[in-house]
Amino acid sequence: MAVATCAWPLGTGDTAPACSVPSLEGGRSVSLADYRGRVVYLDFWASWCGPCRESFPFMNELDRDFRDKGLAIVAVSVDKTAEDARRFVERYPARFALAIDVAARCPAAYDLPGMPTSYLIDRSGRLRVVHGGFRPGDKAEIRRQIVEALARP
Repeated sequence: MAVATCAWPLGTGDTAPACSVPSLEGGRSVSLADYRGRVVYLDFWASWCGPCRESFPFMNELDRDFRDKGLAIVAVSVDKTAEDARRFVERYPARFALAIDVAARCPAAYDLPGMPTSYLIDRSGRLRVVHGGFRPGDKAEIRRQIVEALARP
């Protein structure tokens, strides 16, 4: 797998870097290439991240409301061990794709600024929005951005 590194933070309109990491459940890898043609909400999280405890129920809502309309949610843990990530998911279950990147290749490709950070990627693989952190007050705006991305071919 080739992973591009960035000399500057990614922004709106940039091509989303390729990313393929092991599924948290084991088995096959989770690859962004598998979601080409769908809108992707790519979230980087960690078991020690306080705001991630609030973002997981919200991402479950997004998955419920928009999966059938073309949204895919991929959440990549940056924990050092899969056990830490699995313990988190036991407390905060997820209905969406979960992966883990202990080697931190994907966070490096995205020049991850902090935890959590989410990227809304359009159907053509371009970044539409970068969300730093998670605040409950951002939910309506995130939903609006997703609806807008889903409305575009």
